[in-house]
Amino acid sequence: MPDAATLHPPGNGAEGLLAIYDRALPQVFGYVVRRCGINALAEDITADVFMAAATALNAGTVDEVGVGWLIGTARHKLIDHWRRNERHQKALTLIVTDHVEPDPNDEPISTTHTHEVLEQLTAEHRGALTLRYIDGLAVTDVAAILGRTVHATESLLQRAKAAFRHVSAEQRRTTTDGKGGEQ
Repeated sequence: MPDAATLHPPGNGAEGLLAIYDRALPQVFGYVVRRCGINALAEDITADVFMAAATALNAGTVDEVGVGWLIGTARHKLIDHWRRNERHQKALTLIVTDHVEPDPNDEPISTTHTHEVLEQLTAEHRGALTLRYIDGLAVTDVAAILGRTVHATESLLQRAKAAFRHVSAEQRRTTTDGKGGEQ
């Protein structure tokens, strides 16, 4: 007799998936939330896991889906999230730290701060920086997407980084002045 926590796809597709969802949800969510510590993120990853199960069953790429399969998929989804997040943080750091002179305000960059600064840049600068540093594209690929030569794109990236540093410094100065004025 098959385990109640295992779904065999040829039978009741949607009903079987709902049954495994009801039974395995607490285990999968618990596994994810214990490792990431953020409920909203754990909910998103758990949803991705069950979506992957539905996709795999519909495509016929798996013979059965059980708690073990779901936990394994959750582990892979978590690792993917951590890698993506690390790449994103490195890219954001590159935007700010890609210059010769050390920054006197040498403090860690926050994702929120970076997004706020990017919003204040021109669409051309924001697009170039996003494609190059956040999406991780090579300068030649950025040039092709923007319809520019490689040399023109390199110049654009230099101007965009300078604008980013300028706006970032202005924001920090405004924040520091604002805090100083409230005391």
